[in-house]
Amino acid sequence: MLDLEAKHRVIEMAWEDRTPFEAITLNYGLTEAQVIKLMRRELKPSSFRLWRARVTGRKTKHLALRDPAVSRGYCPTQYKPR
Repeated sequence: MLDLEAKHRVIEMAWEDRTPFEAITLNYGLTEAQVIKLMRRELKPSSFRLWRARVTGRKTKHLALRDPAVSRGYCPTQYKPR
């Protein structure tokens, strides 16, 4: 089971457009179906519906659909040091 910090990070990764489900699997061992269940359980129903509509069929959330030229999971400017 995930601790609270890991759960929050998985939710954050699931919301990020360029973080594929495979990265969540690699880092936390959760399949796409398990992430969906987690999101359903942890989010408000309206937030879950928005998230599902956002990620369903999104090319950047599934490595098999992603353009092979994209080799990273996030924008290079996303994690700038402050």
